[in-house]
Amino acid sequence: MSKTVAWIRAFRLRTLPLSLSGIIVGSSCALAQGYWNTSIFILAVLTTLFFQILSNLANDLGDSLKGADNEHRVGPMRSVQSGLISVTEMKLAVILFIILSIGSAIPLILIGVKDLPTSILYAYFGLTIAAILAAITYTVGKRAYGYSGFGDLFVFIFFGGVSVLGVYPLFSKSFDEQLVLLSLTVGFLSVAVLNLNNMRDQENDTSVGKRTLVVKIGFKAAKIYHSILISGAMCSLLMYSLQNNPYYLLSAIPFFVLIPHLIKVWNTTVPKDLDPELKKVALGTFAISLIFLIVSLV
Repeated sequence: MSKTVAWIRAFRLRTLPLSLSGIIVGSSCALAQGYWNTSIFILAVLTTLFFQILSNLANDLGDSLKGADNEHRVGPMRSVQSGLISVTEMKLAVILFIILSIGSAIPLILIGVKDLPTSILYAYFGLTIAAILAAITYTVGKRAYGYSGFGDLFVFIFFGGVSVLGVYPLFSKSFDEQLVLLSLTVGFLSVAVLNLNNMRDQENDTSVGKRTLVVKIGFKAAKIYHSILISGAMCSLLMYSLQNNPYYLLSAIPFFVLIPHLIKVWNTTVPKDLDPELKKVALGTFAISLIFLIVSLV
């Protein structure tokens, strides 16, 4: 593996579609209601991508330093773990993407909150700092929250709430409480991806002291938790669609793939066999957001 390939792997490109799902859904709602600004959408997408890559790089760094990335870990070898990228190089990359994240977030906020109270401006700046800190401290630092079982909560907040509910007001200059249902859909599915990841890595995480929620509640309970997440996502999407636009029900089509996925999860006894299931939920979530966008365009 070359150094270029190592950097590409460190970016974890397969995680990017999932990170964009909330932004696409929130922006689609604004579009459907007659609010649109291409600059806001492009800047929101760029900011989200920078945040996600920052999180991925910091995760690579943190897990390597803490010993979670080792020869027993399931999945592709991480870049720092491989030795092709040094700790110093990864730290510099993290700093670079902090700068890029701020560089795209500032114009996004300034354009989006124009003519809104100054307090809203400060609130979005606060969210930017919070997102950066959350991306880094997931695995980096003595009190990394990913090592104490709070990863699910933060993923739910940022992938669901902040993405869907945060981007919509930048277009509309207002808040729509019905979008809470859509934030639940994206949030639950995003947590489901993390849950699968933690189920897959349960044995190794236990051995290195990484106390994820799966490690705390056990493999069987994690299956129940996973079923609740998928079911909750589907119910909230159906509720929003029926209350607003029945054509949005088309965005529930990917759940026909997630039903056999749940059966697979329940029948799995070897954690590493769950690795192929991650992309089903991640891409399924992205497909939901794209269908949502298409319906909003009609």
